[in-house]
Parts: sequence; structure tokens; C-alpha cells
Amino acid sequence: MTTPDDEVVRVWTDGSYRPGSDCGGWAAILEHCGERMEICGGERNTTNNRMELLAAIRAIQWITEPCEVVLHSDSRYVVDGATQWLGGWVRRGWQTSTGSPVKNDDLWRLLMSTMQPHDIRWEWVRGHNGHTENERADQLATWAAGARFKPGQVRIVGTKTVIDL
Repeated sequence: MTTPDDEVVRVWTDGSYRPGSDCGGWAAILEHCGERMEICGGERNTTNNRMELLAAIRAIQWITEPCEVVLHSDSRYVVDGATQWLGGWVRRGWQTSTGSPVKNDDLWRLLMSTMQPHDIRWEWVRGHNGHTENERADQLATWAAGARFKPGQVRIVGTKTVIDL
């Protein structure tokens, strides 16, 4: 796909985890054609990596039409997994290169199916390095880790709207 730059959907994601509480949060900022949306959610009994993955999944699920997406994440786990490891895991029947089961394969499988209609370019950004959108996603994910969400709920930031996916 070749899309004019202003029509590309730009996404910034982050996940957060509160050790000792087993609570995590995720957040995504989506920009398209001058419009901006911030979404977030949280889970219990989770990990930071699961929240990082869920942030990318929920952001992509929010995009209703096949398009070009540039997804920024400060998680090497997510970016490297999506760009380098996923194909090998599938070929090996969801085993790592050392023969161990892939951790979080439920979310990796969901990410893979969610990505299908889109042309996604994954970009790693250094976390906590002054990048405005990454810092905002971090704030939202940290807030969401302490909020009371039911699994699958998404909050549209700036409103009181909470939806179930």
C-alpha cells in the first residue's frame, strides 16, 4: 500500500504493570487525518509484556478499515516479536528456537489475526526519553493499571465512555 502520509494511521502504545498488585494497564494513542483518540484499559493477574501486547492489539482492533499503520512502541518484546520472531514461532508450531512454548501465545495469535488486513510498520522508540506521545501513553497505561477495569473493557480517554470489546 502507498498512502499519502497524512492518511497513515499513527499509533503509540505502552503497557504498565504494578508489581505486588498483579494489576496492569495498557494505552494507545491513535492519530489519523488530524484526528486523535486515546484509549486505555487494564487487567488483573497479568504481566508487563502482556500489557504491552494488549496495547498494540487494542489499538489495531480500533482501526476499522484496512490501511497503512505506523505503530510506535517502547517494547522490544512487541516490536521484535511482531517483526522478527512471529513467523518462526508459527513455523515451529508455537515453539521458540530453543523448543520452549512461546509465552503469551494467546495474545501473539490474537495480534497476528488482528494485523491481517493492515500494512503495519513497527517502530521502536526509547521509553522515558522525552517523546511526547510515548510519555502520554505511559501516563495513561500507568493510570489504567490502578483503575478498575473488567477484562476486555476499553475507556476512551477524555470521556466517561467505557465499552466492552
